[in-house]
Amino acid sequence: MRTVFVLFDSLNRLSLGPYGAKSIKTPNFDRLAARSVTFDNHYVGSMPCIPARRDMQTGRLGFMHRSWGPMEPFDNSFPEILEANGVYSHLVTDHLQYFRDGGATYHTRYTTYEYLRGQHGDAWKADVAPDWAKLKQKYHPLQYNETRGVDQYHHIINRQFLQEEGDYPLTKCFDSSKEFLDRNRDTDDWFLQIETFDPHEPFNAPERFKDSFPTDYDGPVLDWPPYGRVQESPDERTEINAHYRANLAFCDEQLGRLLDYFDEHDLWDDTALIVSTDHGFLLGEHDWWAKNRMPIYEEIAHIPLFVHHPAHADQAGTRRDALTQTPDLMPTFLGLHDCAVPDEVTGQSILPLLVDDTPIHDVVIFGTFGSAVNVCDGKHVFMLYPEHVTIEGLYQYTVMPTTLNYLFEVDELAQADLVAPFDFTKGARLLRTPAMEKSPFNPFFGPQVFFDTETVLYDLDADPKQETPFRDSDIELELVFAMREQLRRHDAPAELYARLGLPAPVGAGPVLLTRQPEAAE
Repeated sequence: MRTVFVLFDSLNRLSLGPYGAKSIKTPNFDRLAARSVTFDNHYVGSMPCIPARRDMQTGRLGFMHRSWGPMEPFDNSFPEILEANGVYSHLVTDHLQYFRDGGATYHTRYTTYEYLRGQHGDAWKADVAPDWAKLKQKYHPLQYNETRGVDQYHHIINRQFLQEEGDYPLTKCFDSSKEFLDRNRDTDDWFLQIETFDPHEPFNAPERFKDSFPTDYDGPVLDWPPYGRVQESPDERTEINAHYRANLAFCDEQLGRLLDYFDEHDLWDDTALIVSTDHGFLLGEHDWWAKNRMPIYEEIAHIPLFVHHPAHADQAGTRRDALTQTPDLMPTFLGLHDCAVPDEVTGQSILPLLVDDTPIHDVVIFGTFGSAVNVCDGKHVFMLYPEHVTIEGLYQYTVMPTTLNYLFEVDELAQADLVAPFDFTKGARLLRTPAMEKSPFNPFFGPQVFFDTETVLYDLDADPKQETPFRDSDIELELVFAMREQLRRHDAPAELYARLGLPAPVGAGPVLLTRQPEAAE
């Protein structure tokens, strides 16, 4: 078996033709759907980017124990398991987060990898004395920043070097993937992951794509929405959305190059193709931009998934209603290559769904560390927030104390306790570090940036746009029981139950093995 996995970042499902998009044409996603099984109830797990990738690579949810962080020594890794079973894995990516402190143990799990530079805030090109007076005129104040080290600073510098379409990291990803296929398409037992940062913000695409989405906006470059409430003028909002559509059209065209290659070389007959994303993105819906700070609405949580399997080519163009989730990808990849699934994996292979639509999950849960736990049964979504979203009683569990671009603060580690193993750590003890105001993850994903933190219930059939939250004790009780079972299944720490106002199961950990002197007194 040979497998190609295409992972886009921040795909808004409802912007794709196969999921009902009207404002943009995505002919190559349409082509893909005609060749694949399209999954209509695929959901995120841990949020956002790197937590989602840990779910994908390990096959289990991690947001109950950890925020943004690297693969841990005890984690199961599907590319490592593939390699141990004689299956070559290769990663082609322009995703800069793999090469920062909080994600630096993911790409090295693959047999080989290639990194294409220049996306987002990649610390790539060196320009010691930029012409800031000129650059300030070019970019909207929302995305202009002269502070060294911040993402906008690096993007402004890098963007000067993206002049031709062949310079764009997205193009280079698919160029490099074609080179891999040229060299290896006549061999067997390989897994190719093509991972692109697009259409993640900034929504930077060649100008010809933007030409298809004209607006009345007349100002400096504005293609990087803030992570916050929509406060821009109508023309500015339209401009940002036009750039997202342009970037998505760019992604669609590059996907088409891969589909052309499959057509030209008859890869449909002997190569699996899976296409998905890590999470969605709010483009003004619910009066929000982006993700992380607000509730994980459907536009973020409910994501696309397309699966082509040569042995089930007769299912091309069909759809599935069964609930699936990001961690299900890992056991699916292992199943494609006849590899055993480790005991610690909680995801379920979706391969049986290619035969029939018998459910593999009754519910799925998803969330961001420190915020709500959300549960969905396909009909309802219940968002259960702590009564008070604070850092009190909030801990991270790790033996790899890095996050996003940063090492943990020394003060965090000075207050760390050693705790007994969880049931998925293979006997490894962990550091339990308290969340602090100065924790590096706090300015980005910490509790002080969460808004609209009210526990709510949504009926997805009657209210698919989630405009009318309500409460129903009978429905909520059923969903809370299901949520609690999923937390138990993932060995969630006892304090998470307490934060959510739920009774902890007997034996919920962790057991402290050491205690800081001030805490013991």
